[in-house]
Amino acid sequence: MESQSQFPHLFSPLRIGGVRVKNRVVSSGHDTVLVRDGKVTDELVAYHAARAEGGVGLIVVQVGGVHESAHYTSHVLMADDDACVEGYARLAEAAHRHGATVFGQIFHPGREILESPDGSAPVAWAPSAVPSERFHVMPRAMTGEEITEVIEGYGEAARRLRAAGLDGVEVVASHGYLPAQFLNPQVNQRTDGYGGSADARLRFLRESLAAARRHAADDFVIGLRISGDELAHDGLTPELVCDVAARLDAEGLVDYVSVCAGSSATLSAAQHIAPPMAHAAGYTAPMAARVREVVGVPVMVAGRINQPQEADTIIAKGQADACAMTRALICDPRMPGKAERGDTEEIRACIGCNQACIGHFQSGHPISCIQHPETGRELRFGTLPLITRRKRVVVVGGGPAGLKAAAVAAGRGHDVTLYEAGRRPGGQVLLAQELPGRAEFGGAATNLEGEARRAGARIVTDTRVDHALLADAAPDAVILATGATPLRPELERLDDPVVLDAWQVIQGARTPRGRILVADWRGDWVGLGVALLLAQQGRRVTLGVTGFAAGEHLQQYVRAAMLTAAVRAKIEVVPNVRLYGADNDTAYLQHTLTEEPVVLDDIAAVVLAQGHTPVTDLTDHPGAVPIGDCVSPRSVEEAVLEGLRAGASV
Repeated sequence: MESQSQFPHLFSPLRIGGVRVKNRVVSSGHDTVLVRDGKVTDELVAYHAARAEGGVGLIVVQVGGVHESAHYTSHVLMADDDACVEGYARLAEAAHRHGATVFGQIFHPGREILESPDGSAPVAWAPSAVPSERFHVMPRAMTGEEITEVIEGYGEAARRLRAAGLDGVEVVASHGYLPAQFLNPQVNQRTDGYGGSADARLRFLRESLAAARRHAADDFVIGLRISGDELAHDGLTPELVCDVAARLDAEGLVDYVSVCAGSSATLSAAQHIAPPMAHAAGYTAPMAARVREVVGVPVMVAGRINQPQEADTIIAKGQADACAMTRALICDPRMPGKAERGDTEEIRACIGCNQACIGHFQSGHPISCIQHPETGRELRFGTLPLITRRKRVVVVGGGPAGLKAAAVAAGRGHDVTLYEAGRRPGGQVLLAQELPGRAEFGGAATNLEGEARRAGARIVTDTRVDHALLADAAPDAVILATGATPLRPELERLDDPVVLDAWQVIQGARTPRGRILVADWRGDWVGLGVALLLAQQGRRVTLGVTGFAAGEHLQQYVRAAMLTAAVRAKIEVVPNVRLYGADNDTAYLQHTLTEEPVVLDDIAAVVLAQGHTPVTDLTDHPGAVPIGDCVSPRSVEEAVLEGLRAGASV
């Protein structure tokens, strides 16, 4: 029976094997760094419980290693020992309490090893000694005994997860991990029974699925995750993937297929693991549709599906039976409930920035979200303390920090007024959204403003706050979120060179024709984004960076997408240089390693992306609490987190 919501396909139940899933919103397997010593923690239980309470239909728990050789990071969840059962059981019980179905991924990375527990170079197992381009790992070929051990590991892991009360397991053959390596004729060069022909290359995956079925019993769901296209020069092709899926389905080895895209093995293909905003919403749906044409079991799809209307359309078109909306759920755990009730305006939409979700994983920190820092911190901020006295709170500054502080403080019951000097709130987010390929980033400002207004905060624009205004308002608490302005360092200048800062260019300042130097100190979205903007305007651009590469401090998938655009725009990148002077047609730089001069001729203008300086005009106000860039200029992530902390503690 279809749901009566405005998204009837998304909110109808789905039968997978012997399990009925209440709706078709899926939180797909994703690493959280909420694991200790390979085990489920209270933090991980609380993280998934929040999404179950928010209405998600299916939770697929992050990869659980099936063998001791599967330690691809120091914080991987492991399912290779019976000691894992207790933690999985707590997680399953917490999610089941809210009606969610729970599967667990069982996994071996093969050659895709990121790190070892002690920092030494790991020894990676693979079908053959064929290296990985991205991590520069040269694996060794597995012996027949090791293959048997790992296959048995899949079976034993499935048994443990069934014992823990989960509803199913998902064998991960996506993104160039071990089963995909066996499938790939470019990687699997074996001549024994596990290589040499398409059927032999399929044997490892077939036997792993069969082992899971044998150990877990027939009524336990066994699924397969696979990239519909690895999108790599030597990756699995859609034709091969469809053939594999059809054969496994015909043999009764899978109850569903979960389709994604990309491969961990190359820089270009890896960005599809968590595709940034440069990729269109739902761009992987046609890949899933191809698989769905050749199998009779349900097909799920993942890939930039951030909004319920996108997911409902994909299902309505018959491209997939369920949609993984993982980052949408990281950003707004209550998204499914809001969508089913029709409260779509309240949904905090993911903007695909990747900074605190996959970005945190890649730097070894627990998962979070720049818009919703409560994510990953559910035990600390899941339930905020009740107020004991209603206070009059003034928030100065309507950037991300101020908006979050206002939303949280008002949501707790305080009387909150936020003053913004500009025409509209949003701070630097309003600049970021003007850069090529980053329009979606503006959603952060829209979402935060909406939260503040719905919580009851008053927002007053076109008003610059000074000590007199604060004295007249006489608030009980003042939160300062006055932000920062572009840093313009002292430069040696001859004649009258054209020197602009990045904000001026984004806001429409005209640059002369000719070659433009963008001098980038930070290595984030500002310098690279402004370079792309100028190239789009027809300028010849040189990007001089103080680091080893452009975009060095961006999350690596975002960096890959922006660098791809920069290469196509023919932007010249000069690494390891700092700017110290300019004249009418020359920029004078210094090499950051050798201190030797680097002179760039034929420069029509210099654009500064040299970071920011805090606005501290009101920090001497008695009792005022500064947050965000006025403390130290950083990013939206830190601003919103400090807004949360301030709003929770006032």
